[in-house]
Amino acid sequence: MKAEHLLPTVEDTEALGAALAGIVVPGDLVILVGPLGAGKTALTRGLGRGLGVAEPVTSPTFVIARVHTGGRLPLVHVDAYRLGGAADVDDLDLDVTVADSVTVVEWGQGLVEQLTDEHLEVRLDRRDDDVRTVLLVPHGPGWEQRIG
Repeated sequence: MKAEHLLPTVEDTEALGAALAGIVVPGDLVILVGPLGAGKTALTRGLGRGLGVAEPVTSPTFVIARVHTGGRLPLVHVDAYRLGGAADVDDLDLDVTVADSVTVVEWGQGLVEQLTDEHLEVRLDRRDDDVRTVLLVPHGPGWEQRIG
Protein backbone atom coordinates (compact mmCIF):
# COMPACT_ATOMS: atom_id res chain seq x y z
CA MET A 1 0.00 0.00 0.00
CA LYS A 2 1.43 3.38 -0.91
CA ALA A 3 2.02 6.01 1.75
CA GLU A 4 0.59 9.13 0.05
CA HIS A 5 -2.96 9.53 -1.25
CA LEU A 6 -5.07 12.23 -2.90
CA LEU A 7 -8.75 11.63 -2.20
CA PRO A 8 -11.13 13.87 -4.17
CA THR A 9 -14.34 12.58 -2.53
CA VAL A 10 -15.56 11.29 0.81
CA GLU A 11 -16.15 7.96 -0.93
CA ASP A 12 -12.45 7.87 -1.84
CA THR A 13 -11.58 8.44 1.81
CA GLU A 14 -13.88 5.59 2.83
CA ALA A 15 -12.30 3.39 0.15
CA LEU A 16 -8.85 4.01 1.64
CA GLY A 17 -10.22 2.94 5.02
CA ALA A 18 -11.64 -0.22 3.43
CA ALA A 19 -8.24 -0.92 1.88
CA LEU A 20 -6.61 -0.54 5.31
CA ALA A 21 -9.05 -3.15 6.61
CA GLY A 22 -7.31 -5.64 4.37
CA ILE A 23 -3.97 -5.23 6.13
CA VAL A 24 -4.88 -4.70 9.79
CA VAL A 25 -4.38 -7.43 12.37
CA PRO A 26 -5.47 -7.83 16.00
CA GLY A 27 -3.58 -5.44 18.23
CA ASP A 28 -3.18 -2.72 15.63
CA LEU A 29 -3.35 0.91 16.71
CA VAL A 30 -4.19 3.55 14.12
CA ILE A 31 -3.88 7.20 15.15
CA LEU A 32 -5.72 9.72 12.98
CA VAL A 33 -4.26 13.22 12.88
CA GLY A 34 -5.86 16.19 11.12
CA PRO A 35 -8.13 19.20 11.49
CA LEU A 36 -11.90 19.14 11.72
CA GLY A 37 -13.41 17.99 8.43
CA ALA A 38 -10.27 16.26 7.18
CA GLY A 39 -11.99 12.87 6.90
CA LYS A 40 -11.03 11.02 10.09
CA THR A 41 -14.48 9.56 10.68
CA ALA A 42 -14.99 8.84 6.96
CA LEU A 43 -11.75 6.85 6.92
CA THR A 44 -12.87 4.93 10.01
CA ARG A 45 -16.29 4.30 8.45
CA GLY A 46 -14.53 2.71 5.46
CA LEU A 47 -12.31 0.66 7.75
CA GLY A 48 -15.40 -0.62 9.54
CA ARG A 49 -17.06 -1.47 6.24
CA GLY A 50 -13.92 -3.29 5.10
CA LEU A 51 -13.88 -5.29 8.34
CA GLY A 52 -17.53 -6.24 7.85
CA VAL A 53 -18.93 -4.22 10.76
CA ALA A 54 -22.72 -4.27 10.38
CA GLU A 55 -23.76 -1.18 12.34
CA PRO A 56 -23.02 2.36 11.17
CA VAL A 57 -19.65 3.79 12.18
CA THR A 58 -20.25 7.34 13.38
CA SER A 59 -18.16 9.85 15.25
CA PRO A 60 -17.79 8.94 18.93
CA THR A 61 -17.30 12.59 19.89
CA PHE A 62 -19.94 12.65 22.63
CA VAL A 63 -19.49 9.09 23.92
CA ILE A 64 -15.66 9.16 23.54
CA ALA A 65 -15.43 5.50 22.43
CA ARG A 66 -17.52 2.99 20.51
CA VAL A 67 -16.86 -0.71 20.05
CA HIS A 68 -18.08 -2.25 16.80
CA THR A 69 -18.26 -6.03 16.60
CA GLY A 70 -19.56 -8.53 14.08
CA GLY A 71 -16.78 -8.03 11.55
CA ARG A 72 -13.51 -9.85 10.92
CA LEU A 73 -12.04 -8.00 13.93
CA PRO A 74 -13.60 -5.82 16.61
CA LEU A 75 -13.15 -2.11 15.86
CA VAL A 76 -12.63 0.25 18.79
CA HIS A 77 -13.21 3.84 17.61
CA VAL A 78 -12.11 6.58 20.01
CA ASP A 79 -12.39 10.34 19.77
CA ALA A 80 -9.78 11.84 22.10
CA TYR A 81 -10.61 15.46 21.22
CA ARG A 82 -12.23 16.26 24.57
CA LEU A 83 -9.83 14.23 26.69
CA GLY A 84 -7.58 16.26 28.93
CA GLY A 85 -4.51 14.09 28.70
CA ALA A 86 -2.99 10.65 29.19
CA ALA A 87 -4.80 10.15 32.52
CA ASP A 88 -8.16 10.46 30.75
CA VAL A 89 -6.99 7.92 28.15
CA ASP A 90 -6.01 5.54 30.96
CA ASP A 91 -9.55 5.82 32.34
CA LEU A 92 -10.90 4.38 29.07
CA ASP A 93 -9.06 1.08 29.72
CA LEU A 94 -8.11 0.76 26.05
CA ASP A 95 -5.24 -1.49 27.03
CA VAL A 96 -7.85 -4.16 27.86
CA THR A 97 -9.21 -4.34 24.29
CA VAL A 98 -6.23 -3.33 22.19
CA ALA A 99 -4.68 -6.81 21.85
CA ASP A 100 -7.79 -8.35 20.25
CA SER A 101 -9.07 -5.39 18.25
CA VAL A 102 -8.16 -2.73 15.77
CA THR A 103 -8.11 0.51 17.76
CA VAL A 104 -8.58 3.76 15.84
CA VAL A 105 -8.08 7.00 17.76
CA GLU A 106 -9.03 10.38 16.36
CA TRP A 107 -7.08 13.26 17.91
CA GLY A 108 -4.85 10.73 19.70
CA GLN A 109 -1.40 12.00 18.76
CA GLY A 110 0.71 12.32 21.89
CA LEU A 111 -1.87 10.49 24.01
CA VAL A 112 -2.11 6.83 22.99
CA GLU A 113 1.17 5.76 21.41
CA GLN A 114 2.14 3.89 24.58
CA LEU A 115 -0.74 1.42 24.11
CA THR A 116 1.26 -0.65 21.62
CA ASP A 117 4.87 -1.16 20.56
CA GLU A 118 4.08 0.14 17.07
CA HIS A 119 1.29 2.04 15.36
CA LEU A 120 0.17 3.64 12.14
CA GLU A 121 -0.20 7.42 12.08
CA VAL A 122 -2.60 8.63 9.41
CA ARG A 123 -2.17 12.34 8.68
CA LEU A 124 -5.24 13.76 6.94
CA ASP A 125 -5.81 17.23 5.62
CA ARG A 126 -8.43 18.92 3.46
CA ARG A 127 -7.34 21.38 0.83
CA ASP A 128 -9.34 24.47 -0.15
CA ASP A 129 -10.82 22.52 -3.10
CA ASP A 130 -12.13 19.84 -0.63
CA VAL A 131 -9.65 17.22 -1.85
CA ARG A 132 -8.27 15.24 1.08
CA THR A 133 -4.58 14.46 1.32
CA VAL A 134 -3.47 11.48 3.37
CA LEU A 135 -0.02 10.42 4.46
CA LEU A 136 0.41 7.01 6.11
CA VAL A 137 3.33 7.11 8.55
CA PRO A 138 4.31 3.69 9.91
CA HIS A 139 5.89 3.47 13.36
CA GLY A 140 7.53 0.08 13.87
CA PRO A 141 8.71 -2.75 11.63
CA GLY A 142 5.31 -4.45 11.27
CA TRP A 143 3.70 -1.32 9.88
CA GLU A 144 6.77 -0.47 7.79
CA GLN A 145 6.47 -3.85 6.05
CA ARG A 146 2.74 -3.42 5.38
CA ILE A 147 2.95 0.18 4.16
CA GLY A 148 6.35 -0.19 2.49
